[in-house]
Amino acid sequence: MQTHTPPRRPIRLTRRGRIALIATGAFVAATAVAVPLLSTDEAEGPELLVIPEGWRAGQVYKAVDKALALPAGTTKKFMGAARLGLPEDANGNPEGYLFPATYPIDEKSTPASLLSYMVNTANKKFSGGTVTAGAERNAMSVYQTVTVASMVQAESDTKADMGKVARVIYNRLARGMPLQMDSTINYALNRTTLRTSESETKLSSPYNTYQRMGLPPTPIANPGEAAMRAAVSPEQGDWLYFVMVKPGDTRFTADYEQHKKNVAEFNRHRRSASASR
Repeated sequence: MQTHTPPRRPIRLTRRGRIALIATGAFVAATAVAVPLLSTDEAEGPELLVIPEGWRAGQVYKAVDKALALPAGTTKKFMGAARLGLPEDANGNPEGYLFPATYPIDEKSTPASLLSYMVNTANKKFSGGTVTAGAERNAMSVYQTVTVASMVQAESDTKADMGKVARVIYNRLARGMPLQMDSTINYALNRTTLRTSESETKLSSPYNTYQRMGLPPTPIANPGEAAMRAAVSPEQGDWLYFVMVKPGDTRFTADYEQHKKNVAEFNRHRRSASASR
């Protein structure tokens, strides 16, 4: 069994890198999703704070500042002295534990109360027996499982793809292969672009999963329940590669030669779409 990725300079593992054509649509779609947490029938406008699935901590901080009409950067500064009940593995970093949902806001709301609410919700969602058992089954801690879920959230075109994306991650880890996720490089560069250059794959960062083996040191976003379910119970399969040929059509394979063909088809679709703009 092959234990290392064959030479493939012009090819990337992930389906999200270099798809500039759909960048705007993908971002809008991601920010439109929220996990209902509370009844909101009687609440309107500024009395609600919606945290979409896949947002990073920095995006959450900005949203809290805006919702509470605070000067920009207030919530981020608060984090320096925060005590939010995070797991020990997080080392004070709330990334991955600001659970995406709809939260109520009133005159008593503060950055501390809102962030604590998010973390408490995440702890409840992630501490159940199903999550714990699934993490152990995958030879992961719960925190590592949240990290996997964050990559699944960032890399999946649809919820239907999430279980397969999670399986690719576990399969590559089991074979001693680098994950090669563009989403982790984007996190290191604090950007949301869908294009990763060859030079960026050589970035010196613990989040560069092209150069460094294993998981990134922390989650790279705040995953929703579907992504967490996929990380806990990935689909069964031998897939090692995937690429989104076009929206709604992500190809998974264990065969590198087939993957190259899928990437070539993706490039044809991209060129055709660019020419028609």
